[in-house]
Amino acid sequence: MAKQDKYTRELATEEILLAKRDKGLTFDEIAEAIGRHPVWVASAIMGQATMNAEEVYALVKLLDLNPSITTVLQDFPMKGSLEDRIPVDPLLYRFHEILQVYGTTMKAVIQEKFGDGIMSAIDFTMDIDKEEDPAGDRVVVTMNGKFLPYKKW
Repeated sequence: MAKQDKYTRELATEEILLAKRDKGLTFDEIAEAIGRHPVWVASAIMGQATMNAEEVYALVKLLDLNPSITTVLQDFPMKGSLEDRIPVDPLLYRFHEILQVYGTTMKAVIQEKFGDGIMSAIDFTMDIDKEEDPAGDRVVVTMNGKFLPYKKW
């Protein structure tokens, strides 16, 4: 793919992922070079977070990207990358299925422990780990969000 002079978020993501693949780098390795958490870096690369100038220039240098890509990576993104329909990708569908099956349970337990409110997706971190298991490796997803109580007025 020829390097662009102007980028959309989608084109920037595509070029970054191709360069990541071509250089054989992981999100962990890119995150180390940028100085951020690997899940946050993956989110920024996928167009869901805004990089600052220092972060974006480290990415450009590491992946040997066209410097004109820096502008779009510093723009405020449109949050939410999935379409309105149920995801068909099997991995994404399983998260949808988890919410369908356990969503009301999660809500009930959270509200029993904290009261009437929500978990922030703004003041939020997430870790994704691999747990080795002889019966088959396990995916461990830890979401950590600030509790925000509903306000009475």
